[in-house]
Amino acid sequence: MKTVIHTGNLPVEERFDSWLDHMFRQVVAPMMITCDDPEGFQGSIESIDLGAVHVSAVEASPCEAYRTPQMIRQSDPELFQLAFNLRGETSITQDRRCALSQPSDMVLYHTSRPHRIRTGFDEGATRGVMVVFPATLLPLPPHKVERLTATSLSGREGVGALVSGFLTRLINGTDQYGTSDRSHLGTVLADLLTALLAHHLDADATLRPTTRQRVLLLRVHAFIQRHLADPRLSPATVAAAHGVSVRTLHRLFQTQDATVAEWIRTQRLERCRRDLSDPALGDRPIHAIAARWSFPVAAHFTRTFTAAYGVNPQEYRRRHRSGHSLHWHA
Repeated sequence: MKTVIHTGNLPVEERFDSWLDHMFRQVVAPMMITCDDPEGFQGSIESIDLGAVHVSAVEASPCEAYRTPQMIRQSDPELFQLAFNLRGETSITQDRRCALSQPSDMVLYHTSRPHRIRTGFDEGATRGVMVVFPATLLPLPPHKVERLTATSLSGREGVGALVSGFLTRLINGTDQYGTSDRSHLGTVLADLLTALLAHHLDADATLRPTTRQRVLLLRVHAFIQRHLADPRLSPATVAAAHGVSVRTLHRLFQTQDATVAEWIRTQRLERCRRDLSDPALGDRPIHAIAARWSFPVAAHFTRTFTAAYGVNPQEYRRRHRSGHSLHWHA
């Protein structure tokens, strides 16, 4: 992600003024900011463009932000904004509703109508993710989506957990994304946002089949990741957990260049590889690591690991400890 502003790099007396200037002049929907302790203010914004979707990681000292009718008349990009809370408490008021957002909650609001955002009720800095997107991105009627403004949406379960997990990995990742990567990530995020809002509107039936399929695939991936240590994990158990047939599940994976069983095995091998390279697990026997991730037969694990990474588990651990770089072909 690209650093947009970081007040820690500025003289103390310039920090809040710089933040205020940025929020009033540089953001897509200008806002006025007030702060009870401008001299102690700290704030930072990092962002990434994913095509039509813009994502920012924002951290700031306690403050209040306002978007007034006058500001809307001066500039209105007509965008939805989804605030995902990672730390602290935030309240967002719009359309005569007020949502108090706790960590892992999400709140939707719109640039075209006045709103107020208050952060840092406990006097601590808040951290969150801001997703900005046009209404035309969603295959849902905007007037229906607006029913959800200033309403707390949970990011702890169901599709909400997929959205929050995706955003958390996106802002914490160190990868440099190319243009095609960002476009693909934007498509995935748009599908997740559509599924989240449709769920809360009970409008799942209106989703395009391709959107439903992509969201289902993401749900399946997340389910598999959570159950990799379960030896009973199989295409049949995955299909049953999602209310689809095994045949439908296999058809869903045709875009993955791997069968369901192959994808499960690859993810388990990756967990083993990570554990073998973890210094904290240096004393754990290799067969115990393999068994943890459902490879109960040591000889079979060694053959499978060697075929995937071009080196056996013992040699991989030895080289990793000695600092040698490895190039595998998984």
